Amino acid sequence: MKIRGFTLLELLVVLAIAGILAAIAVPLAGAARARSQSAACLANLQGLGTALNAYLGDHNMVMPSLAAGRRSLDEEVPVIDNTLNAYAGDKKAFACPSDRSLAAATGTSYYWNSALSGQSTVSLNLFGIVSDMSRIPVLVDKEGWHRHSADKVNHLFADGHVQNRLRLFSNP
Repeated sequence: MKIRGFTLLELLVVLAIAGILAAIAVPLAGAARARSQSAACLANLQGLGTALNAYLGDHNMVMPSLAAGRRSLDEEVPVIDNTLNAYAGDKKAFACPSDRSLAAATGTSYYWNSALSGQSTVSLNLFGIVSDMSRIPVLVDKEGWHRHSADKVNHLFADGHVQNRLRLFSNP
């Protein structure tokens, strides 16, 4: 009885099939990871919206007066991570999982819409043009980390909902 091994051709076919499967699986795994990071980022924004609501309850429903952001942690300016930190519970809430460096350098992955600073939520508006709270962005990603979405940026709106699509003047 003769034991037969693989021929070179059979081995090459198996390697080619494995390469094709890897070429299909790697991008799919990367896309799934990106979507899960975007979902975690949206969850962070939702949590920061809850923290903002707790802040508003303690401050007569008046938005905090904050700078949009800061360049480094050394700057002594009021921003979301040093104003809402007592309400957010965890420092990780201020960092989008897709952000590789900005949160560590500046304290947060998100910009505050400084046009809302000091406004009462009873009469909240954006530049006197938009008064529908579902269309007023409060917090947004600092960069377009989410390549799979059209805007590449996640948003928290004044009514508390989060989404990865900015809509100021258009219908959903």
